[in-house]
Amino acid sequence: MFSLYFVIMKLIFATNNQHKADEVNAIVGDSFRVITLQEAGIDIDIPEPHDTLEANASEKSRVIYELTRTNPVATGCFSEDTGLEVTALNGEPGVKSARYAGDDRSFDKNIDKLLQNLQGKPDRAARFRTVISLIIDGNETLFEGVCEGRIINERKGTGGFGYDPVFIPDGSGKTFGQMNMEEKTVFSHRKKATEKLVVFLNTLETIKKI
Repeated sequence: MFSLYFVIMKLIFATNNQHKADEVNAIVGDSFRVITLQEAGIDIDIPEPHDTLEANASEKSRVIYELTRTNPVATGCFSEDTGLEVTALNGEPGVKSARYAGDDRSFDKNIDKLLQNLQGKPDRAARFRTVISLIIDGNETLFEGVCEGRIINERKGTGGFGYDPVFIPDGSGKTFGQMNMEEKTVFSHRKKATEKLVVFLNTLETIKKI
């Protein structure tokens, strides 16, 4: 008699941001097991010193890969970097989105600075862009997701995090801050990048039926 089973891939998500982890887990579902740095027993705050989302995502995933490859606690690791890119501000805050108003990473201060810098500017177009870096067996693959939208003049909603209360995605009348997780996932830039990640993982031999 043959036995049939799945090898479930366990991946470390190189983040300490539970909001991001919740979004990713909502997309991944039961296909894989995603664990945060805390769940993997890794106490580290990885810097984001680079000028592009791609380079920062690679930095974070590479650090975790080097920490775990000789005594792996998971099959692989991945990280993401996300930026809000505002057309009228020449792509700001971009790679500096989390620290737009200072190193304390205050969501409220970041929004205040964004709205102040947009005063008097009629073009409110913006987009969220996510880049995911996945490393398995030392090999890196990048995935991108983009959500187009606009910045409104005042906060609406208390859900989500970051710039969610002032960003309305194209095709919706609500800000991300007014949406529940299910609603936000419909538009999410992080969802689009994560879906590409899942498609890629499903092609790997290690998670096929044995």
